[in-house]
Amino acid sequence: MTDCLFCKIIRHEIPASIVYEDDRILAFNDINPQAPTHVLVVPKRHIATLNELSPEDDQIVGELVRRAAAIAKERGISAGGFRTLFNTNREAGQTVFHIHLHLLGGRTMHWPPG
Repeated sequence: MTDCLFCKIIRHEIPASIVYEDDRILAFNDINPQAPTHVLVVPKRHIATLNELSPEDDQIVGELVRRAAAIAKERGISAGGFRTLFNTNREAGQTVFHIHLHLLGGRTMHWPPG
């Protein structure tokens, strides 16, 4: 999708503070962090919402989760705890319609979240 903000970041058309990149995933610091660590982990292939996932996407979703855990470990927040979160559609707070996993940590999290 050409006008998707995250697709533009993936293509390096818009600058981002990238913390990880491989051929299938990009992770970058959120520009409006809600915790000391707030990283977005996105697939490079455009998928608008979790509602569009198919069984063929199981591997990429697993890769997003594993990468978030690896980044949490690299940043020293895995032992104390971290939160991972997908927002799906507007009522849940999704503002960019390209699936992305939020990695939040570095502070105590509360429940319910929002």
